[in-house]
Amino acid sequence: MSTKIFLARAQFTDCHTTLLENDAFQVTSFRYPSGIESIKIQNSKGYVELLPYMGQIIWDAAFDGISLRLKNIFKQPKPATNIVDTYGCFAFHSGLLANGCPGPEDTHPMHGEFSCATMDEAWLDVTAESVALVSRYEYCQGFGYHYVAEPRVTLTKDATRFQIHMEVTNLTCVEMPLQYMCHMNYAYVDQGRISSNIPATAFRLRESIPSHVHPTKKWLAYNEEIKKLQQEGRSMEVLDQPDMYDPEIVFMADHIDQYAEHVTVEMDSPQGYGFQTEFSTKDFTSATRWIMKNDDLQVAAFVLPATCRPEGFLAAKKAGTLLYLQPNEKKTFTVVTGLKKS
Repeated sequence: MSTKIFLARAQFTDCHTTLLENDAFQVTSFRYPSGIESIKIQNSKGYVELLPYMGQIIWDAAFDGISLRLKNIFKQPKPATNIVDTYGCFAFHSGLLANGCPGPEDTHPMHGEFSCATMDEAWLDVTAESVALVSRYEYCQGFGYHYVAEPRVTLTKDATRFQIHMEVTNLTCVEMPLQYMCHMNYAYVDQGRISSNIPATAFRLRESIPSHVHPTKKWLAYNEEIKKLQQEGRSMEVLDQPDMYDPEIVFMADHIDQYAEHVTVEMDSPQGYGFQTEFSTKDFTSATRWIMKNDDLQVAAFVLPATCRPEGFLAAKKAGTLLYLQPNEKKTFTVVTGLKKS
């Protein structure tokens, strides 16, 4: 049996308020000076912090004293309609009608309309073993598409990993395109080693250069080195050249369902801890790896599960990787991620 605790925006204040507490969990609410509401779900191992009314962004996460989140310049979430205007989060939902970096002829915002969407309602779903935050968003556009999305993040008792879930239902009277990426911005780990149960060579260096990337001679030369490795059947698996990861280095893997039904990707630190992400290729047939390191941003997104490449709507349409939901059809996506069990 589960218990729902419905939330209201008016109950969020500048003071941290305990909403629920028992032997296994503590849930607190808070409102940042920027006006953005926050929910923190904490168990014996750590916590996840979520923005219930802003795309259900996962703002922060830490377990066993180890932060999962990228290093960034944002001290708090900012009101935004584009994710780059509040890019200090651990994870966000990229999509849902369009995903990724828009191409020259695309009209959608960076990472789609959902990433910073204003949620209509939110509630806690509580059981003896878990606490989940659920948000609900109805997208409705005149002469356009109509859908309902329910993102959910679930933390279980004594766990160091948590579940990220997305459910989308097409309420339009015609079929609706769907692009989705679970965009997890993991902390950069110096000398981190990335491994997976799919071949490392499945991840190929991105060939396109989006508008926000400004190549340097050094960066272009490093890209050529990576291409030579790929020609030799090898790939970049250790983060051992930090001076080369600015601008960003991006790899993409297509049709990963050919390798496994269930994918596990890990990044291990020389300090003895590691991060882990698991997902089904029935949900996600593509994956991206994003590495960047400079004084302002340090990230090692070792796997970003997706339905297609994050190169914009028109690129996905051309590649034939757009999903389409029929009227009243529902699609769900699930990712389990966090600190590896010791």
